[in-house]
Amino acid sequence: MIHSILLNGNIITLDDAQPRASAVAISYDRLVFVGNDAEVARLAGTGTTTLDLDGKTVLPGFTDAHLHWQAQAESMRSVNVFELPSKADALERIQIRAQQTPAGEWITGQGWAQDLWDDRAFPSAADLDAVAPSNPVYLSAKSGHAAWVNSRALALAGVTNSTPDPEGGEILRAEHGAATGILLETAMDIVSEQVPAPSPEQLADMMLVAQDHALRRGLTMIHDFDDPSCLVALQILRERGDLCLRVVKQINQRWLDAALASGIRRNFGDDWIRIGALKLFADGALGPKTALMFEAYAGEDWNTGMALVEKEEMVDYVCRASAAGLPASIHAIGDKAVHDVLDVFEIARQQEASRGEARSSRRHRIEHVQIIHPQDAHRLAELDIIASMQPIHATSDMLTADRYWGERTKWSYNPRLQLDHGARVAFGSDAPVEPLDPLLGIHAAVTRQRNGEPAGGWHPEARISLREALLGYTQGPAYAAEMEDRLGKLSAGYLADLVVLDRDITRVPAHEIPDLQVLGTMIGGAWRYRDFD
Repeated sequence: MIHSILLNGNIITLDDAQPRASAVAISYDRLVFVGNDAEVARLAGTGTTTLDLDGKTVLPGFTDAHLHWQAQAESMRSVNVFELPSKADALERIQIRAQQTPAGEWITGQGWAQDLWDDRAFPSAADLDAVAPSNPVYLSAKSGHAAWVNSRALALAGVTNSTPDPEGGEILRAEHGAATGILLETAMDIVSEQVPAPSPEQLADMMLVAQDHALRRGLTMIHDFDDPSCLVALQILRERGDLCLRVVKQINQRWLDAALASGIRRNFGDDWIRIGALKLFADGALGPKTALMFEAYAGEDWNTGMALVEKEEMVDYVCRASAAGLPASIHAIGDKAVHDVLDVFEIARQQEASRGEARSSRRHRIEHVQIIHPQDAHRLAELDIIASMQPIHATSDMLTADRYWGERTKWSYNPRLQLDHGARVAFGSDAPVEPLDPLLGIHAAVTRQRNGEPAGGWHPEARISLREALLGYTQGPAYAAEMEDRLGKLSAGYLADLVVLDRDITRVPAHEIPDLQVLGTMIGGAWRYRDFD
């Protein structure tokens, strides 16, 4: 039975066998026909709903291949200090929230970036104490790899002058050993674990707001990297009948043993919620200068970053996971971290080959690949490792990268390099680190500009084509999810996941891509968001 027909559209299928069409027919959750208006009209029957698209552009639904869904949901209720131009602006927003918050209750926020401030210096607990004296405050940095807290938060967490740095983290200290209020990497957990967590039901309610935001931006699937509490809330949404996005759920390091003991394997679940890969952190991030580098950061000849999991430990985790049916997805930002992770995957590939397992059965990924040593540039393709990248990081980080990495930036944030070597790429946002909006990512990938700067793009040789960018938000993530046989293009037999735009993305000037309007998002043959007749 044909349930619905879309006619008179400008349909960009991303299917090489039929690049353009004007109409589709949908039965239940699948496309059963893609072609022209006359052909599809003959398929209409009793009960078929027909919608005239009036020339609107249709694309396969977008996927965000790397985000933190629980953090995104929670961030929409916290104080927004994202990329504010000064510390004073951030403190003003905290002061306003403190005036509205009962004494003793936590204030949380996300997105500060000291590199955007005039002095580029880390802020302090005393700064927050002055504007929020009666509330503990926890603000995560834009990178997600540093936190800014006040004295009340430190006291509640029991942080004193004698508190040791945790493994893989650092409590920044003043001259006499007192904590400054800046926590790096795993040291963030000392305070964040004191922040009251929402109940699963409350988190599910928060996710409804985030889901609406995602649907209005054309997203039909997400790959999540948050903790099991996120999975619990997602299941509650599904039980309620409210889950509208497809989700690939990764398993973070601390829960690997429990996952292996349960016998769970990749792709457990269905087309709505499914298990993906083991998630590890090889290093930190650029902003707090904890990304692991071969050579020191400019101006800090002692600092080459931080390894969060040593190479030998990564080998153990990845090989145990692979033997049990789970691929690995490893965060690696610095060139030394990427190199070490590639070494780890090389060992895993050798073990998989000895077991007679095809490489396609373990779709390993490196998350971010923000800078790579030129001698390693070819290795992702050779090992068949997916480059899971976030194009918007390039335009967001370019000034900081130039400052800390200098001439090395020609090898940074460079999907062009991976595509030219034949690697598979999958694109995302790292939300809430960056805005949850694939059109912004597509614009960054094809222009490498922010607000029109720099002219021609930052390292313009790293720009990619619009088609390559679209594939990075559709077919790349579908492959990473082992769903390429039913997602990523508009073709008969594929899931009816699509997005409607007000204009043809292939015909507008590149600088206008962020201004395109998402008019509708269909998932599984049902409109999850629609703002046109």
